[in-house]
Amino acid sequence: MTAYQNHERKRVLITVKAYPLPSRSYDELVCTAGITDEREWIRIYPVPFRFLKDEGQYKKYQWVDINLKKAKKDFRPESYSPADTSLEEMDIIETVDTSKKWRKRMQLVLEQGPKVYTSMTELIDNSKDPKNVSLATFKPAKITGFEFEEERQWSEGLQKNLQQRDLFDERGGKGDKDIVQKLPYKFYYKLVDENGKSSRMMIEDWEIGALYWNCLKQAEGNEEIALQKVKRKVF
Repeated sequence: MTAYQNHERKRVLITVKAYPLPSRSYDELVCTAGITDEREWIRIYPVPFRFLKDEGQYKKYQWVDINLKKAKKDFRPESYSPADTSLEEMDIIETVDTSKKWRKRMQLVLEQGPKVYTSMTELIDNSKDPKNVSLATFKPAKITGFEFEEERQWSEGLQKNLQQRDLFDERGGKGDKDIVQKLPYKFYYKLVDENGKSSRMMIEDWEIGALYWNCLKQAEGNEEIALQKVKRKVF
C-alpha cells in the first residue's frame, strides 16, 4: 500500500453523486458525498469518475474504504479530497440493497446517520459561522412540486475549461473518453418544511441526467415528452 502524507483511511457510505462538470485540471469532475461510519457527512472532491478504471467506479449506497485528505482550499468542515485521484487503493466493501422498500438504506440515512433537519430555518442558521454546515439530511414535511428550466450552455467558466482541456492522458486508459453531454435543463423540487416554509431545491444528482437522456431516447428526441416522463418518474 502506498504511503500518503496527512491522509486518513475512512469508511464511507456513498449516497450522493452529482452530474459531472468539465474541468481544465481534471478533465471532468464529480462531487461525491456520503456518510461515514462515524455518522458524519463527508464531501469527496474532485473525482474524475468516468475516467476511473471500471473496478473503481463505485455506486451509490456502497460502503467504501478510501484514503482521504482534508481539503486545504475549502473551509467547509465536510470537504475532503482523495489522497490519490485514481482511487486505485479504494476498496468497495459492500452494497446496501433496496429490499423491503429501501428499509436498510432508510435506516442508515434517517435513523442511524447524522442529524436529520426538518426546519429549513435551522439548517440555514447552522450553515453559517461557527458551524458551517454545508451537507445535511433534510426531510421535508411535503414535496409540493417538480419544475424544470431550460439551460443549454455551460457557464462561462466551464466553457473556458472545455476549450482548454486535454483528455489525452493516461488516466485508466480512458483519456480519450468524450466529455459528458450538457443537460439542456435544470430540475428542481418544490417543498415545504415542518414550519410551512416553502423552498425550491435544485436536483444535481447524476441520476436526473441519466433519466433525462433515457427518457429523451424513449421519446425519440421529443424534449416535451421526455420532460413529462422525467416529471412522472421523479415527482
